Parts: sequence; structure tokens; C-alpha cells
Amino acid sequence: MSKVLFVNGSPNKDGATARLAKVVMDGEEYETLNLVDYKVYSYGQEYADDQFGEVVEKMREADVLIMGSPLYWHNICGAMRDLIDRFYGPVAQGSFHGKKLAFLFQGAAPEKWMLEAGEFTMSRFAGLYGMEYLGMATDTGSAKTLSKKLK
Repeated sequence: MSKVLFVNGSPNKDGATARLAKVVMDGEEYETLNLVDYKVYSYGQEYADDQFGEVVEKMREADVLIMGSPLYWHNICGAMRDLIDRFYGPVAQGSFHGKKLAFLFQGAAPEKWMLEAGEFTMSRFAGLYGMEYLGMATDTGSAKTLSKKLK
């Protein structure tokens, strides 16, 4: 299998988002990058200890990106939002061409429009940077389906 990186946007490293990644990976090896371990500031902010570049380099090293976010306040969590916002400008459009992207998005009783908004954002993110978007998993069943696309 290709080199897979799970970018976990959840502040809970072993929470529901991480458990969904394990279902998707179905026993295959993968690396986890927990955004809570990195300082990725909001778009437009410049601080000496910013680690956005380190996160992007780890993402560049992977063939497959699984990006996961809990659903907070009807949308993608802040850590994941900051990361994808920061791509705009420093990361050239199309520069992740050849990579695949899957999105994990889970929360307590999300409404259809919330899931649609999250998927729209991540599919557009994938397209802008040249990645093949494999789809979104929101529960164990859809995670098992998404797992088949990785093989």
C-alpha cells in the first residue's frame, strides 16, 4: 500500500475521529499527524514558532492523505480549518497532484447540510491542489466503504 498520513484535526488524539481512521485503514500501516501537537496559526498571522511548513512537508511525503475532523459548531473544527485556510497562497495550486485525499467527518447527530458543507469544502480543497478526492466517511459503515477505495 502507498504511504498514508492521517491528519487528525481533533484535540482528542484517541477520540472518535481517530477510531474512524482505524476502520478506514483496516489494519494497514499509516502515520498519524495530530494537529494539536503543532502550532498552525490562523490565516494572515505570522509567528516565529509557526509549524505550518512542517505539517505541509509531512503531507507532501504521503501518497494518500486522510484528513479527519470532528464536527464542531456545525462545521469542520478550527484546527483543520486553519490548516486548509493556510494552504491558500504558500502552497501552489495543483502541487499535490497524484495524491489521494479522503475525509473523515463525524459528530453527534449532524444534520445533512452540515455534512454536505464539510464534504464540499474538502472536495474543493482536493481539487484545488490536484488531489483525487476519494470521498467522506461519517460512521463505521461509510468508513468501511471508503477503505475499499484505498486498496
